[in-house]
Amino acid sequence: MPQPVDPRVLGVTVAGGAIGVLARALLVAPVEDPAAVPWVTLGINVAGSLILGIVVGWLDDRRPLARAFLGTGILGGFTTYSAFAVATALWVTTPWLAAGLAAASVIAGVAGALAGLLLGRRISHRQGRVELPEDAE
Repeated sequence: MPQPVDPRVLGVTVAGGAIGVLARALLVAPVEDPAAVPWVTLGINVAGSLILGIVVGWLDDRRPLARAFLGTGILGGFTTYSAFAVATALWVTTPWLAAGLAAASVIAGVAGALAGLLLGRRISHRQGRVELPEDAE
């Protein structure tokens, strides 16, 4: 049975999401060349993955409200899978470029998240391995 959502966690997540979406819009809106938007989106997603890794590595299971605000909220709103998917789909006329963009997004995002996790653990002076998804509770 699913656990009920804590209204405080929901509130900070929504507030953080609004901030993250605004930050992304402020970076994408000034871009006038439509061909540059996918590359800006790639940069945003990779930077967001790195920062999310730092937040998760730093906070771990401590401070759930801060983690919800920064991680799920701000960085969840800042990064965007849907914009990446649409940008990739729009390049259907150049399939090799679309495939390259998709591969670069996934590989760079995972590398950024891994680097961020390690950096976040180092910042918090917490030694340990990176938690694998199957080890999560």
